[in-house]
Amino acid sequence: MAYFEHEPLVIGDITVETPVVQGGMGVGISLSGLASAVANEGGLGVISAAMVGMACSGAATAQDNITALREEIRRAKKMTKGVLGVNIMVALSDFEELVKASVEEGIDVIFAGAGLPLQLPAFAGKTKTKLVPIVSSARAAKLITKWWREKYDRIPDAFVVEGPLAGGHLGFKKEQIDDPAYRLENLVVQVMEAVRPMEQEAGRKIPVIAAGGIFTGADIKRFFKLGVGAVQMATRFVATDECDADIAFKNAYVACKKEDIGIIQSPVGMPGRAIVNDFLRQAAQGEKHPQVCPFHCIISCKQKQSPYCISAALINAYRGKLDGGFAFVGANGWRVDEIVPVKKLFQTLAEEYRQAQD
Repeated sequence: MAYFEHEPLVIGDITVETPVVQGGMGVGISLSGLASAVANEGGLGVISAAMVGMACSGAATAQDNITALREEIRRAKKMTKGVLGVNIMVALSDFEELVKASVEEGIDVIFAGAGLPLQLPAFAGKTKTKLVPIVSSARAAKLITKWWREKYDRIPDAFVVEGPLAGGHLGFKKEQIDDPAYRLENLVVQVMEAVRPMEQEAGRKIPVIAAGGIFTGADIKRFFKLGVGAVQMATRFVATDECDADIAFKNAYVACKKEDIGIIQSPVGMPGRAIVNDFLRQAAQGEKHPQVCPFHCIISCKQKQSPYCISAALINAYRGKLDGGFAFVGANGWRVDEIVPVKKLFQTLAEEYRQAQD
C-alpha cells in the first residue's frame, strides 16, 4: 500500500510503504489505537511514552508507566502487522526504563527528543530496534553522531528534523520561532548535508524525516522534492476517529481559530505551542498553582516554581476536561475542520498530493 508516488521510507531492514510518520503525542493522545490505524495504512504509527501510566491507568509511578507502555505496544501489535514506533522524551525521569521496555517488547523504532539522546544506545543495548534522534539542527545531529560513534560504535538509523511550527514543546528559543533562518525547509537541507558523510561511513542510507507544520499533501510533495525520506505529521492525526484522546479534545482542534493558537512557557522550562484557553490565561495571571506533584516526570520541572502541573493538565485535556488543562497543537491546527477516519485522512492527503503543482 502506497498513497504517494514516492519511494518507501527505508530504515535499515524496515520498510514503511507510505513514507509518513505519525508524530508521538503525549499525554495519551497517540497510544495503540492511533498508532495501529496509521500502521495499517502503511505509515509508521507511533505510541507516546510520556506519562503513559497516567493516561492508561491513572497511576503515575515509574513502574506504572513501564507496565502501561508494554501493554500499549502489545495491544498495537495485535491490531496491526505494520511498522510501529515509540516516542520517548529524553527529559522524562524514567527515560532509561522506558527505552529498555520498548526494546524488550520488540518495538520497531524508538524516536527520542526533548533533549539530546546521548545515552540511548547504552540503554537500548544490542538490538534490532532502530534508534532515531529528533533534532532541530545539523549541529545537534553531528554532536549525537560523534558521541554515539565514539562511545558505542553506533550511528543513528535516521533523524527526525523538527521545525518551529510544530505543536507541543519546541527545541527553539522564542526569538527563533518566527525567524526565517529557522524555517524547516532550511533545517532539513542542513541536516541532509551533515548526514551524507555519515552515510558514507555507515555504508547505508540514513533517512532524514521532516517534521513541524506539515499539514497538506502539497506540503508532503514539497518536502519530498527537497530529498527527505519521509514526513512526520501529528496535528492532523488528532482529528481522527482512531486518535486515543477524548472527543472534547478533538473538538477543541475543530473549533480553534488561528488567533487561538499561541506560544506558552511550559513549566518544564521550554516554549510550547498550544490552544490558549481559560486555563492557560489564568495560569499566566498567576491564578494556578500545583496542588501536588503526582510524579516527578520531567527532570527539568521545578514544582515549587511551576504555575501548574503539566502532566495533570495534559491528562485532564486528554480526558476532555479542558477547564483543567489545555491542548498542544501545531501552527496549522486552526485549519482542522472535521474529524475523519485515519483511512480517509490518508486518502485526502493523497488527493492533495496529486493535485499539487509540480
